[in-house]
Amino acid sequence: MLQHNSTIVNPETGVVNQRKQTTLPQVPGLMATTMTWMLIAALLVCSPGIARGRQAPPESPAAKASNAHPQGSNRANGNQSIRVHVEVVNVPVSVLDKRGIPVIDLTKNDFKLYEDGKRQTIRYFSSDVVPPLRVGLIVDTSNSARFELKFEKDAASSFVFNVLRGIESNNKIFLETFDATSSLVQGFTNDPDALNEKIQKLKAGGGKAVYDAIYDACEQEMKNSGPREQNRRVLVLISDGIDVESKHSLEEAISMAHRAETAIYTIGNTGYGFANPGDKDLEKIAEDTGGAAFFPLRKSPGTGYLTGYLAHGKFDTMDQNKGLGAETGIYTADKMIALADTLDNIRRELANQYLIGYTPTDSSLDGTYRTIRVVIDRKGVIVRNKPGYFATSGE
Repeated sequence: MLQHNSTIVNPETGVVNQRKQTTLPQVPGLMATTMTWMLIAALLVCSPGIARGRQAPPESPAAKASNAHPQGSNRANGNQSIRVHVEVVNVPVSVLDKRGIPVIDLTKNDFKLYEDGKRQTIRYFSSDVVPPLRVGLIVDTSNSARFELKFEKDAASSFVFNVLRGIESNNKIFLETFDATSSLVQGFTNDPDALNEKIQKLKAGGGKAVYDAIYDACEQEMKNSGPREQNRRVLVLISDGIDVESKHSLEEAISMAHRAETAIYTIGNTGYGFANPGDKDLEKIAEDTGGAAFFPLRKSPGTGYLTGYLAHGKFDTMDQNKGLGAETGIYTADKMIALADTLDNIRRELANQYLIGYTPTDSSLDGTYRTIRVVIDRKGVIVRNKPGYFATSGE
């Protein structure tokens, strides 16, 4: 599922032969796994036909150069061979400066990585080869989002076209909405036109079950989005974060995101001038899953009639500004621009991630959750990475 290193040990001569199958740079991923030891041959005595049926994959040039005793001679002599498989934990990392712009000039030596507080050796590093994205776009269509939905739909359409950039894209997006229940509006697709058509038809109404929406998206879509080592999983949630009807708790939703190895980026849609107790939950969801929380509508629009401040964005047209003597509707337009800019910042961040891989010093498959911390040897940067993984053999 990740890069495998094979070691051949000759018990009579003590010679150790290394074999490397270098597949990680082409297919890195998000799945966190541990080391598995397999005894595959003991006193091999078989016919040439059977031996040919069990040939190992072709060796890399480096492995051939270092292999003093080919595996075939071990079979012929009936020697015992032990093969060791080493699997690597892959970690996507975002590094941004104080303005939120991706930092793209780092090298492997700039990174330090810790698992459960213990320093790990970074074996693999890539700044340009990353797996494709699997993005879930979750839009709040409850009654409280009615007046913001128009701006959210326009911003979401722009995000979809920028992430996919045509149906040849390797990235894929699904669309989910929620009110009293969550609904899958469009499954994973790389067709921006199909997604845009569904986005523009969204309507608001009903209750609010944010936690169920996150839980369902991770369990039903992300965990079934293909091998975890072959994609990067991200949810983008547009909501005020207030939940009144979920069957699952906030902690259960976050735990499911951990199991699905999914980072969640939250975008608060509460307009300027309104207190919102759900903001703290949006921040917690993002922080605990390795994403980020954004509140683009917190910015003060001003106090004059020209900005439309007195309307507080409680209508979905520009007519309210006309009644205040301002024909331009600047505040109304700014709301859509703020949401679109935030979504594009998320897209830019995901397009400029680093991939690092390490072999855990603790190789046990005990089912525990292992925390991951990445430290960058540069001042004034923001680092985001998946917070950890479950030490299991996979799902």
